[in-house]
Formats: sequence, C-alpha cells, structure tokens
Amino acid sequence: MPSAPVKAPEQLTVEVATGSYRVVSNIVRIQSEEREDLYNLTQLIRDFVKSSGVRAGSLSVSSLHTTSTIFINEWQDALVHDMKTYLRALVNKDGYFRHNDPAWSDCDRRNADSHLRSLLLGMNLSLQISDGDVVLGEWQSIIMAELDGPRERTIRLQAMGIAGE
Repeated sequence: MPSAPVKAPEQLTVEVATGSYRVVSNIVRIQSEEREDLYNLTQLIRDFVKSSGVRAGSLSVSSLHTTSTIFINEWQDALVHDMKTYLRALVNKDGYFRHNDPAWSDCDRRNADSHLRSLLLGMNLSLQISDGDVVLGEWQSIIMAELDGPRERTIRLQAMGIAGE
C-alpha cells in the first residue's frame, strides 16, 4: 500500500539569529510531598530561559534521578489524575520484582515499580528556544513525575544558543 504523500509547507520561514553564543546552566531542586506526584515546571523553566539571555537556541531539561522523570503533556486536573492512575495500573507496586527481593538486591526502598515506571516517561527533554522563550504547543506543559518520594529532586536546566543584544 503506497504511503500518503507528504504535504509541503505552505510557507518557509527562516529565522536568522546573530550575536554571541551563550551557554547557561542551573540546578533546580524540587521537594516532593508524595510518593507519586506530578509537578508543572513550565513557568519555572520559562523564567529560566528568559533570565538566561538566550534568544534562539535549545534547552535541555534533565532529571538527575532514576525514579523522577521529565515529560511533556497537557496540565489539566482530571488528566493529571488519569496519568497517575494509568502509571499505577501499568506497573503494580505490589508485584514481584527482583529489585525488591533481598535474595537478589540490596535495595531497601522496595521501589522497583518506580524504576519501571520511569522507563515509560524518560529523563530528558530537548526543546527549542525562539524569541527568548521555550517553544511549546498551545496545551503543552513541562511536567516532572515523582515516582519514589517524598524526596528532594534535582533537575538540571541548560540553555544554549545566541544571546540577545
């Protein structure tokens, strides 16, 4: 079966940025309150990009933990509830996991479910910066998932690109 033809863009826009190249990094600490919870980091990250002075470039957002993740989705109360419920259903906390079994592992947190859920969501995002702001779709939010709290979590932000004048 032939694939559908790809429609060419109606208008090609080329953005050109000139200026000095800048790399700005920051560590953000989030104190989680629940074992499993979601945090909307969108405004915090937008503020970081604006303060970085990078006008055009890229942004890296990374969780520095194996049981805390970063992803993009819509931030809406009912959907946040559904995301938590879905993740719990996908990986049952009470299932048998070698990581939780003292015969196989020295981990005393019994958090195999948290590690396995993090596989589904990812630890990093790479986003574009345009006109001094992170590029997101209308309903997109940058979300951190705490999967093994409450704990202090560390997120690393790095904006790279052409600085504003």
